[in-house]
Amino acid sequence: MNGKQLKNSILQWAIQGKLVPQDPNDEPASVLLEKIRTEKARLIKEGKIKKDKNESFIFRGDDNSYYEKFIATGEVKCIDEEIPFEIPSSWEWTRIGNIFNHTSGKQQSSSNKNGGTPEKFITTSNLYWGYFVLDNVKVMNFTEEESKNCSATKGDLLVCEGGAGYGRSAIWNEDYDICLQNHVHRLRPLVDGTCEYVYYFIYLQKESNNLASVGTAMPGLSANRLKRLLVPLPPIAEQNRITKKLKEVFLVVEKYNKVQDELNLLNSSLNDILKKSILQEAIQGKLVPQIAEEGTAQELLEQIQQEKSQLIKEGKLKKSALTDSVIYKGDDNKYFEKNGKTEQDITDEIPFEIPNNWEWCRIGSVLNIWSARRVHEKDWRTSGIPFYRAREISKMADCGHVDNDLFIEQSLYDEFSKSGVPQIGDLMMTAVGTLGKTYVVETKNPFYYKDGSVLCIGNPFRLNPYYLKLFFESFAFTNQYLSESDGTTVATLTMVRLNRYLIPIPPLMEQTRIVEKIKAVTSIMSR
Repeated sequence: MNGKQLKNSILQWAIQGKLVPQDPNDEPASVLLEKIRTEKARLIKEGKIKKDKNESFIFRGDDNSYYEKFIATGEVKCIDEEIPFEIPSSWEWTRIGNIFNHTSGKQQSSSNKNGGTPEKFITTSNLYWGYFVLDNVKVMNFTEEESKNCSATKGDLLVCEGGAGYGRSAIWNEDYDICLQNHVHRLRPLVDGTCEYVYYFIYLQKESNNLASVGTAMPGLSANRLKRLLVPLPPIAEQNRITKKLKEVFLVVEKYNKVQDELNLLNSSLNDILKKSILQEAIQGKLVPQIAEEGTAQELLEQIQQEKSQLIKEGKLKKSALTDSVIYKGDDNKYFEKNGKTEQDITDEIPFEIPNNWEWCRIGSVLNIWSARRVHEKDWRTSGIPFYRAREISKMADCGHVDNDLFIEQSLYDEFSKSGVPQIGDLMMTAVGTLGKTYVVETKNPFYYKDGSVLCIGNPFRLNPYYLKLFFESFAFTNQYLSESDGTTVATLTMVRLNRYLIPIPPLMEQTRIVEKIKAVTSIMSR
């Protein structure tokens, strides 16, 4: 359980009467509600507040069901389905609108045609959970009547109506009054002492997703929804004990949360370091044992050359594909690359030693790298063949799928697919932004991708695509393009660069065993 979950659990105990003991000497909440009704009647009589046509009170019948009686009409209805839990006998269920005088602020306007004088006013951008930010308070004209009706005084509870922060609440505790914008609710207590407890109640309702108005396009907390909220009301003395205890406990919860965050960060960092270490062991041939019966990478590369020759004969591959360089280790333990009649020492390019049955080669020797034909923004559609940019490929590399919102027409895809499209077992790589994010194509469902920002890594010779993905996620690959950056800008990935980078190739069966081992290890680490 994290700190947030613990805090919400404690608040739930609090509003169910389980956080502090009940005191039989406390004046019950029924007496508190009667005082509130009396005070409300006095203020209405004096013309200070308007009569609430929907005022009601909640009571429990002889059949242990809960009923609500509307004062104006005398209508009574059973509300058992609204009551979420039982409360102590000294508590009462009531509506927030019954224990507060509610109003909202003035609609924000720059014209100020109705006159008035400039006044500072609070918007939802000034109101946060438990506090206010007042260094950017705006000014608008308010008439004397507007200032009286659309302002907060010390002790009022203010609540955000709309936007992502709807429900955010804080008690105005300044010694001066301040005007309000219309998206801020003002709850003025009819009897002192109820604001702090209700603040915690509203916080829990927001955390539990119980605040939003139903049936509206935008999330928000309407005046009617706020006033109709059912609140379990303890006696005033118990409210004070609850809020005091919450403050004490939350100090401990904050410390717990900080320690938990640090522990999570440490675990995440350790897992990340461990995964990278295991990955490095894998592509250096140290994760699984070598098995002589599985053959050698040299034999695999020779087989690839034979397949290339056959594809050239069939006209499916250009003759230039056979001019690949060959990397070998000399008797002096140095690495050499032979390209036709040219030979050079490349020992300084080789990052680490590999097993005897593995081989180093250029990526372009075993994989086909190509990019898409350009799709202009005017050709983007809202349905059709999925069209992926680097951001979509990056997400797919992490979780295997993406909620895509860009498409191209089938006819355009049919035209462009003549130049080649990804097949199952190919890999897609991000070439801009976050470089080297790699997705293994696993489906026959067609898609197209953005030129320049994504490269397709064709895998026609059936190397294990998941071994290739492991390599592309390792330091052995990233260090090659990072070494080409100028210190301020990381080099982009291009077809030319990708073709010439080095890759360690194990025998095909060992590639599969490496992939299976990585799956097993990461599965254990994620438990």
